[in-house]
Amino acid sequence: MVIKNSYKRDLLPENNTTLEVIPQIITNDADEFLFVSKYVQELGYKELNWNLGCPYPMVTKRGMGSGLICDAEKINNILHRVHNESDILVSMKMRMGYETPEEILDVLPILDKYPIKNIAIHARIGKQLYKGGTNLEAFQKCLDNSKHKIYYNGDITSVAAFKKLQERFPSIEHWMIGRGLIADPFLPSMLKNNIDEYPKNRFDIFYEFHDLIFQEYDAALSGPTPIKMKMLGFWEYFSQSFSNPQKTYKKIKKAGNVKAYGIAVREIIKEAKSSS
Repeated sequence: MVIKNSYKRDLLPENNTTLEVIPQIITNDADEFLFVSKYVQELGYKELNWNLGCPYPMVTKRGMGSGLICDAEKINNILHRVHNESDILVSMKMRMGYETPEEILDVLPILDKYPIKNIAIHARIGKQLYKGGTNLEAFQKCLDNSKHKIYYNGDITSVAAFKKLQERFPSIEHWMIGRGLIADPFLPSMLKNNIDEYPKNRFDIFYEFHDLIFQEYDAALSGPTPIKMKMLGFWEYFSQSFSNPQKTYKKIKKAGNVKAYGIAVREIIKEAKSSS
């Protein structure tokens, strides 16, 4: 078994000095799980997060990510070996199933047998990808059928949406934000401070934030094409914070080189500032 050099670099403690980092694994193989557990422990990590949430077909068709949730026996076998052959702390990221939200209900009693640190559940099924709404009734069933600490994940995109979810699930103490955070980098601080308004210089702050990301990728990647692909991925979500997301994203996508990209970003920020 081999760990990619890029993963090795990402995991190095000297590259993770500002935030607590928890390594994550996508696998359906106990030997692989144990191999990675040993590797991250040697670097000083005490916890490994098991991803049973990834919805993408290239993962699920191989029986991994949310494609593994239907196989409760295999999940049990992997956890049994990991907890008997390693002292790594295991946490989990899950969806409620791949085909149906009932799949997870067969898995939760198995998870109750093990000292899982926490389970973050995205309130969708895998085949939805990110389409359609979250299933809050099915998520409630997860809460009713697990003794573990559950984190809620899915469609936390605004302070108002978060407050509704807090009212709906008063027992939840931990919340996970994914795409909503990338779409609106101000959201975490707004939630933390219970403020539903942006700073006056919102787009200046965003511009600095964007440039920092660009510079870091520019230093880490070779050539303009990989950088553009990375930034395009960000703008798929960044664009949601602008008044015309489709037009904004199209402008970034049309930029054929780094210079054109820089001009497009400046135009987008200028337009946003003038209309705010």
